[in-house]
Amino acid sequence: MFRQPYHPNAFLTSKRNIHPGLVARTKIITLLETDVSTTRKIAQKMGLSNSGVLYHLHLLEKENILQHKGVRSYVWQLTGVGQQTLKI
Repeated sequence: MFRQPYHPNAFLTSKRNIHPGLVARTKIITLLETDVSTTRKIAQKMGLSNSGVLYHLHLLEKENILQHKGVRSYVWQLTGVGQQTLKI
């Protein structure tokens, strides 16, 4: 069985890295590589709950992979820290 590779920045140093979390974080990072987005838009595109997406966004923020702007409705974007995926 072939699995889609995880994004290098989906791995966390402070938490246990299990398959569902790695898949969710890979999808979030891949989505944010193309454009900045809000939690609600990310959740709608991924088909997950807002709270589930927000959980992973905060984990990635703690790892300094993401940052948010705004006060009430956060707009999330990549910081540029960490490994980048290779385009072949």
